[in-house]
Formats: sequence, C-alpha cells, structure tokens
Amino acid sequence: MGVILWTAIAGFSGSLPLAYWIGRWALGVDIRRYGDGNPGAMNVKRAGGWRWFIPALLLEFLKGAIPIWLARSMGGLSGWALFPMAMAAPLGHARSPWLGGKGGKAIAVTFGVWSGLTEWRIPMLMGGLFALALRLAPPEGRAVRIGMLILSGLLIGASGIGWAHPSLAATSIGHTLLLIWTHRRR
Repeated sequence: MGVILWTAIAGFSGSLPLAYWIGRWALGVDIRRYGDGNPGAMNVKRAGGWRWFIPALLLEFLKGAIPIWLARSMGGLSGWALFPMAMAAPLGHARSPWLGGKGGKAIAVTFGVWSGLTEWRIPMLMGGLFALALRLAPPEGRAVRIGMLILSGLLIGASGIGWAHPSLAATSIGHTLLLIWTHRRR
C-alpha cells in the first residue's frame, strides 16, 4: 500500500469521534454539553467518570497509534513517508466529518501518533513537558502550546545534529501548529 492509502487510513481513523460515541452509546449523553464542549475523552470523564474515561482515552490514543504502527510494520514505511499520516490522524480528529467538521483538541490522538512513530520516547517527553508547563504556566491550553514549542525546538536541534530524522522535527512543527490552533480559546 502506498503513502496515499496509508494517509487516508490514518485520516479516517483520526476522524472517528470515539469518545463522543462512548458518550452517546454508553452514557446516553452528548459529551459536548460538559466541560469545555469538546468531544474528547476528558468530557467523557466529566459526564461518566473514570469508568468510561479510561476506555475513551485509550481508544482516542489508539486511533492515532495503530495506523502509524501498521504503516511502519506492514507497509515498511519510514521517515518522510510517515509525515502525511502523522498529520492526517490529528487533523481528522480536529475536523471530524462525523461531527460536521467540528472535532476535538487532538491531544490523545497526537500522543498516539507519536507512539506509533517513536514507541514510548516522544510521548514520555511530551507528557513530562506538558506536566511541567501545566505546573508553571496554567491553564491547559497554554501548557500544551509551551510544551509543544519546546518539543519542536528539541527535535529541530536533534535533527540538526543527526540524532533524529528531520521528518520528526517537521511532524512536531505541524503538531505544534495544530495544537496551538485547537487550544486557541484555552
């Protein structure tokens, strides 16, 4: 399968509003009526508690991780070939056609994409950066923006000295811009 097909699969997977559907089908509510109005896992927690939050978060994560992992393992893709897929999943989530072009903030799916790209390495770093930024510069939206800007700087530097493939730096820049946009009101 080519890059175009894998990118379409990643975009389709990312567009599936799984947390929203858990709210609809399992809880019988529109989770966008809770918290920040987002159709993501955190509003599943607000609507239904931890029991439903954990599966919602896991599914949102997996819809980013699985297509990338499959493209790497089955499709044999790497480097720049993964860039469009890495962008398609969170973009699909942020602009879900299932929700009339209105999606979520794309944090869990972005973590999933990075897990598909780098296993645990970058998601662990992202989590640490987000936690530190949230502690030093709340609220969540600002912390996400700061964490992603730092991650992009680190990956640009790492690719400049040969420690990371340049496609990872480009992906981090793309994800930074997307998360700045999805968190613009936070």
